[in-house]
Parts: sequence; C-alpha cells; structure tokens
Amino acid sequence: MNTTLKEKITAWEPAAVWSEAGDGLFTVPADRLHALAARLKEEGFDFLRSLTGMDWGEEGLGTVYHLEATRTGANVVLRTLTADRENPALPTVCDLWKAAEFNEREAFDYFGIRFVNHPDMRRLYLRDDWVGHPLRKDYDPALNPLRMSNEVAEDTAESFELTHDGSFIRHRKPIFEEDEYVINIGPQHPATHGVLRFRVALEGEIIRKLDVHCGYIHRGIEKMCESLTYPQTLALTDRLDYLGASQNRHALCMCIERAMGVEVPERVQYIRTIMDELQRIDSHLLFFSCLCMDMGALTAFFYGFRDREKVLDILEQTTGGRLIQTYNTIGGVQADIHPDFVRKVKELIAYLRPTLREYHEVFTGNVIARQRLEGTGVLSREDAVSFGATGGTGRASGWACDVRKRHPYAMYGKVDFEEVLFTEGDCFARYMVRMREIEQSMRIIEQLIDNIPQGEFRLKMKPVIRIPEGSYYTAVEGSRGEFGVFIESRGDKSPYRMKFRSTGLPLVSCMETVARGAKIADLIAIGGTVDYVVPDIDR
Repeated sequence: MNTTLKEKITAWEPAAVWSEAGDGLFTVPADRLHALAARLKEEGFDFLRSLTGMDWGEEGLGTVYHLEATRTGANVVLRTLTADRENPALPTVCDLWKAAEFNEREAFDYFGIRFVNHPDMRRLYLRDDWVGHPLRKDYDPALNPLRMSNEVAEDTAESFELTHDGSFIRHRKPIFEEDEYVINIGPQHPATHGVLRFRVALEGEIIRKLDVHCGYIHRGIEKMCESLTYPQTLALTDRLDYLGASQNRHALCMCIERAMGVEVPERVQYIRTIMDELQRIDSHLLFFSCLCMDMGALTAFFYGFRDREKVLDILEQTTGGRLIQTYNTIGGVQADIHPDFVRKVKELIAYLRPTLREYHEVFTGNVIARQRLEGTGVLSREDAVSFGATGGTGRASGWACDVRKRHPYAMYGKVDFEEVLFTEGDCFARYMVRMREIEQSMRIIEQLIDNIPQGEFRLKMKPVIRIPEGSYYTAVEGSRGEFGVFIESRGDKSPYRMKFRSTGLPLVSCMETVARGAKIADLIAIGGTVDYVVPDIDR
C-alpha cells in the first residue's frame, strides 16, 4: 500500500492500527468500521474483493475486508473483531457493497457473527437446525449427527438492530407472502448447472423474487485445509471450480511462493500461462455447449464437446488428468511438458479458428438465439462492481475487471491481448465476451508457445513448508472471474486460516437483481450466461 493512502486512513480514523505482517493491514475498532468503510467507498474503493470470517481465538471473532478502487487499482485491507465470543456482533457493510450480503451470511453461518442491520441473517450453506459454527477453532463435530430428515425451508429473514444499551432487537420479515405463487427450481434441475436451488415467486410467467439456496454439495474444503500441510492443500483446489482447476491451483501456489519470497523459473511462468489459457478455452467451450443445450440447440452442444475433447487430450498428455489437473506445485509444475505438446497446441489453434466461425453460423446468428438472449437479464456496470461479479459477467457490463490486466502475474504483463468488453450487460453480451475470449486465449498462447525458454520446470523445495507470520492474498483471472486465495499464517506447517475467494458466489448473489422482471424461461438463459460452477460456490 502506498504511503499517502496509509496517511489518509490514519487521519480519517486515528484508532486504526497498521500492521506490516504479510501484505499489511489496518485493524479498525468494530464501532468505527462502518464510518471508515463508507469513507473509503467515497474515495473510490467500490470493489469488495473478498470478505473473510476469522476466529482469532482468545483475541475474538472478526472479519478481513479486501477493497479495491476500480479507477486507480489501489488496494487496502481492513480487519475488525469483537472479543465477545458468546454473542459476536459486527456492523454490516452490505449497504455499501452488495457483495457483502452473501459474504456476511457465510461468516454468520461458519462463525456465528451477527451483522447488525444486515437484512437477511439466515444461514447460507448449512441446515437451519445445524448446531454450532464449523470454522470456529472450538467447534465440536459431535454436535451434528447425520440427519436423514428433510430440511424445512425457512420462510422468514432475520435482521438484528443494536440498541443503546448493547442488546439486540430481532426483526423478522417474510421472504414470500402467503398469496405469492412460489415454484422450486433445483437442486436437481439440469439447467441450474449443479446442485443449486432457486425458490422463485412468479406473477404469471414473470419473476418477482428469487431466493438462492446454496450448500447442497458442501465439502468443507476451507476447514480441511487447516489440518493439512501447504503441499497437501493443493489437491483440493482442482475440486473447487473444476473447469478452472489449473488457474485455482496457480493462485494457491503463487500465494505460498510470494509469502516465502520464492521466484519461480521463467520456463515455469511460460508453462503456467499456457496451461491457464488452455483451461480457459476448455471452460468457455463447455460454457458454449451447455448454454446451447439449455436453449435447445443440441447440434451446437455436440460441436462444443467434440472440440473440448481436443483440448483435454493435450492437457492429459502432460498432466495425466482431464478434469482434475494436479499439475501446478509449489516452486513449479509436477512434470515437464510432453514432447508433442508444442506441436499439438499449434495444431489445435489452427483447427479452432475456422471452427469458431462455424459456431457463430450455427448458433450466434440464429434468430431464435438472438431474440432470447438480446436485452434479457441486464446487469448494470454499477451493480456488477457492487456485487463483485467479475469475469465475463462483469466485462459484459463494461467493467474492465480482468486480473491479468489489473494485477499482471506470470507472463501476462509481457504478452499482447485485448480485454474483451461489451456495455449491454445482457445475456448476449455475456455470451459474446466468452466467445471472443477464446480468440484472445489463442492469441496469448501463440505468442508464448514457440518461445518457452529452457531451464528447470520445478525448484527443489523443503519437505516441510512454513510461511512467515502474517496474512496474504493473491488472485488470478479464473475462467469465471477473480479467483483469490487468502492465507493467514502463524508460521506453522499448516495455514491458520485459508479462504478461497469464490468466482461463483458473487455471480449467484446477483441472480435476483438480473432475473427480476424476466420470464421464467429466461432464467435458464440467464443462469447459463452468468456461468457459475456450484462446487466453487459451496467450497
């Protein structure tokens, strides 16, 4: 963080204490947090990159906020906490950033922190009858035996108001009124792209409200990481957004390497960048296929899957995996590229260019596809930033949010490519961003594939890795947007806390805003073009 910004924050809030450990952050008293957050928002910090719930043991429970100013690219990290473990309460910031609404519900679910004046303090992932909060350090798993009974949907949203004497007034308001017609979509509906559930209030065919239910595939990856060594945590990243496996693992390796002060060889940087872009092509081809299938264009679905197989063949030859890559490792990659890798990548690009034109003839120009996608599910730029809806969804709304441009890493600062932007913010713009990004990914690969330098593909690392005390955050541009890794280290061989900034949670949190007023049939097209992956949301 630059010195001027530090001085400004200290002047605005004298009680804020700066810590140099790790990336550096300000600790702000809970009663002063909202005022400082509002001031930072006024100063241009309009993007809440990440909000992480924390248990600091005897020190208390709290949250860490990563903020960015989209105009200048400046970043700041705030930390706040409460020592009251019995009734922990912090001020909400969801009136400043819409992204906080679901993130604060996540922190409530896992840590039991109530956010004062948050409009909907329900659990986000776990059942309402779940006992305790699993990411607390003192959590007892024995409190929750396996329940085979069906969960009853909670139909009231709770909010908490703090009174002058320190007690809470609990407010309840119904999510759906008694006379509303509510239908259930998911969690076993093929067009929700995984086990995600929407409860939708309809007036005729028009969507009036949409309530998202997550957690049907929850596997507790962040909790598992706390008992694993750093090399062991790598295996779990591929299973988050499995269509961005290479990029997820790249982010975690990069975070650990940066914390340790390790500089990986240039050969590794080239290979990682090429693999990330092949993964992006793979993901976008699947996006095209599934969207087409959701809308009834089965021929295009087969075309997309046929061509995705060609990408997976190349990945498998080097990494041994098709979906789960397990390729990046701390200090490099698991194995050198296959002898045929360069030739096959060049053949793939030569094949894909004319094939993409065929896609556009079959689907993009189709009158039915255009009428169903154009003008449907509009997300404004302001809302995209406020929700933190990055990736193709943000760029379709005119927000230049590409991490490869904002915070270049690997070889992205040395290659020439365009950040694909549209301003319409509708389903068709979201579709076109991804189709154009396939072309840009090929352009990036072409600049690197013939120039991979000689050298080591992996540095020799100690068998037990420890990173210095402090908190660290690193992000990459995943297939669906910013995928971030936050690590708090106490200098041990395992992370004290590891949080993955899901690309999908902001995308799902903006679904009600995007879908309200659309027809129920349009919800399928909207979900397909927003392009979330459920295990990445549930973590």
